[in-house]
Amino acid sequence: MHAIFSSIQITVRGPIQSSTRLFFLLAAALVGVSGAGADSGPLPASITTAPLSVDQVVNNLVRKDKERAQALRHYESIRTYRLSYHGFPGDRGAEMTVAATYDSPSTKNFKIISQTGSKLIIDRVFKRLLDSEKEAAEPDLHARTLLNRDNYNIALTGFESSDKGSQYVLSVYPKTKSKYLYRGKVWVDATDFAVTRIDAEPAQNPSFWTKKSEIHHEYMKVQDFWLPRRNESVSYIRLGGRATLTIEYNNYRVLDSSRSSTKASSSNSDVGAR
Repeated sequence: MHAIFSSIQITVRGPIQSSTRLFFLLAAALVGVSGAGADSGPLPASITTAPLSVDQVVNNLVRKDKERAQALRHYESIRTYRLSYHGFPGDRGAEMTVAATYDSPSTKNFKIISQTGSKLIIDRVFKRLLDSEKEAAEPDLHARTLLNRDNYNIALTGFESSDKGSQYVLSVYPKTKSKYLYRGKVWVDATDFAVTRIDAEPAQNPSFWTKKSEIHHEYMKVQDFWLPRRNESVSYIRLGGRATLTIEYNNYRVLDSSRSSTKASSSNSDVGAR
């Protein structure tokens, strides 16, 4: 059982991409990314009618992400971690509430408010997740996990419009195998050029015990920044078990370089979301 939960914590530890992203480990089938640039037939209409090319989208994404990272001085939030495991040798579950703070350029601190359920999950999964997030925020590792051309092959696979705004859909494939990188689909807001959603899987299988992992991340706009709203990671264990981890983010308070005091922002699903 110890080995099973060790594999789960590695699966979900993922990278911090920047101040506007948190731990990209994700899941979805790629559409022609490994052969980016190969001719696979006519392009979908949603691509041919997209206002910008993939290179323009990526360049804007990198530029805007850097601007947001430089502007973000501090934020606070309340997170709720939940994990349920079903399978051999028995079902287990746990929940932990954490107060999180970020200070520019790369300092993160966490205070556990409450915890219930399996001590094994709390110690081997939740607390290691917090340690991993601090590690991934370090500048050297952060640079190796950014969503850019240095770390990924990227293809434009769609352009979606709705009453909530337009988004570019990118398929991404890592250039190296790493537990901090992922392959899958990324949705980019067509106005702010920020990641709003990710469906993907880890670039590297984290453990023999883990047969498959799927991760789904959603982001929301808080003031001028796009921050995590909800993460869900599902790991399928070779012995037949299944572990589902969710992280809910609430009660953001953000301080940017143009403000002298923090302003509270609700993290309800209708706040600034596209």
